[in-house]
Amino acid sequence: MSDLTVRRARKPDLPAVLGLYADLNHGRVATLDQAEALLARLDAYPDYGLYVAEAEGRIVGTFCLVILDNIAHWGTPSALVESVVVTQTQRGTGLGRRMMREAARLAGEKGCYKLALSSNVDAKPAHRFYESLGFERYGYSFRLDPPFTTDAEETA
Repeated sequence: MSDLTVRRARKPDLPAVLGLYADLNHGRVATLDQAEALLARLDAYPDYGLYVAEAEGRIVGTFCLVILDNIAHWGTPSALVESVVVTQTQRGTGLGRRMMREAARLAGEKGCYKLALSSNVDAKPAHRFYESLGFERYGYSFRLDPPFTTDAEETA
């Protein structure tokens, strides 16, 4: 796949991106109108981008990358990669590796002290893939689903 290009997504890429996300989410994705509005919002952030991997005129992978300004860690930014998807026909071809290499390059250009990601606890093949790239298991990832209430709020 020598003609692979990783670039920021544009509005015409969104149907293909939504198709990639549908593979992961059992067909449940944003509408095209929602995706267009969200892409416009992402583009308004200084360092938040939806990226696509394109080969032979087809979108074959995607990821989001956000560079987070940080007062901690000596004012050094960090990077977070999210929503990584490679089309099923391209898995195992090195495409995901090239996409993550590009995310790391972009984070490095911004002087980030780390590039982080989270992965579903049951996604064992993804864990092996990220570890093969040098990512280390670190800490815990927690989530809170809506409605966003905590025990402290309930007793107040």
